[in-house]
Amino acid sequence: MKSSIRRSRRAATAVALGSVLALTATACGDDGSGAGGDKGAEGSGKGEIVFWDNNGGVRTDIWKQIIADFEKANPSIKVEYVGISATEYQSKVDTAIQGGGLPDVGGVGAAMAAGFAAQNALEPLDGRLGKSALKGKLNESMVESLKSAGGGDALYSVPTSANNGTLYYRTDLFKKAGLDAPTTWENFYEAAEKLTNAKKNEFGYTIRGGAGSIAQALDAMYGQSGITSFWDAGGKKTTVNDPKNVEALEKYAGLYKKYTPAADLNNDFTKMVSQWDSGTIGMLNHNLGSYQDHVKALGTDKFRGIPQPTGPGGKRVQISNPVDGLGLFKSSKNKEAAWKFIEFAASHESNSKWNESAGAIPSHTDAAKDAWISKAEPTKLAAEALNDGSTTIVQLPYYLPDWNTISKAENEPDFQKVLLGDMSAKDFLDKMADQLNEAQAEWDQQKG
Repeated sequence: MKSSIRRSRRAATAVALGSVLALTATACGDDGSGAGGDKGAEGSGKGEIVFWDNNGGVRTDIWKQIIADFEKANPSIKVEYVGISATEYQSKVDTAIQGGGLPDVGGVGAAMAAGFAAQNALEPLDGRLGKSALKGKLNESMVESLKSAGGGDALYSVPTSANNGTLYYRTDLFKKAGLDAPTTWENFYEAAEKLTNAKKNEFGYTIRGGAGSIAQALDAMYGQSGITSFWDAGGKKTTVNDPKNVEALEKYAGLYKKYTPAADLNNDFTKMVSQWDSGTIGMLNHNLGSYQDHVKALGTDKFRGIPQPTGPGGKRVQISNPVDGLGLFKSSKNKEAAWKFIEFAASHESNSKWNESAGAIPSHTDAAKDAWISKAEPTKLAAEALNDGSTTIVQLPYYLPDWNTISKAENEPDFQKVLLGDMSAKDFLDKMADQLNEAQAEWDQQKG
């Protein structure tokens, strides 16, 4: 019954996507106000352009600095800044695609690229990038993440930053226990056991069992198994339920309540981070965004943030974390000026300035070598791991219309069952694999 419901829902999703594609394919005769099929124009390269920030409020000040720098370097172009909160951004863009009023430039992260591109709203940027000073200067894994997120056929967003997954660990507790840093999965599991004393409310690790749990579980699975692709060689079947991943999840989920707090079952990242900052827990997996929270709670001498542990053969494998970037909307009447702004924002100086403010990894490879990086060790180590070839990124299928549903609502409750021992890791991953394979088949059919 559940399988039938899922098939019906996915069929509806496929029909909806097909309708959107059909709508935008015939929209070229609209009034030019920004609906999805408007082809826009190159323009004069001068005048005013509109920029929508996809994290308004949080990054408004730094964007205004970059805009001021851009306008000083390009006095014939004025940029109108519109800050939109991250929670409202996607719906606002979707509304503008259908009703008009899109900006020239907007934030387009990995999670949004496919949806906007499917509605014919974004300009492919491969050709422009190929002629740009940015060519060869952008982190290849970030470019690949955004290209994959958009469906794999074209690049619809120029990467600006990545907020990579990080393993934070308490250096004071590790030193006291005589433990080596958890740079390998073997060391990780050893530390999880040795740092646990449940009677004293001391635990080796805090596992994410609430909202957002699936991405962290996938990261641990692929990191341990060493599998480097989310799909098999034919691109039709997911590797998520490969026996090596099943074994890895069994081991990882086995940490719960044995070497982790029982409260972890319902913890999202906010509760998990707060629990780690205020307690005596050895290790925490989160991204670079929580670094300053840890500094405020613990200072800089009681913890470190390092890339995920290495697995088989000393290789590090991580799943793709959402990469942020800037997209050029196809309806823009001044694409030349809009592209100049994107180039400037992603250039060495601007990209460095923005990421220093955000504590994220710069997309520009020269910016990733700047002095400020060394002052924030987790960012420095994460940037090095991405740029030195030591890390392989498994690209998640953000392009699938069903991805968010599958990776959240459909499977988070079942992951809790795995933690509680009420569902096997194999059954859990087999179910997810069936959903993913079905979603991929529908996607291929739509594209075909």
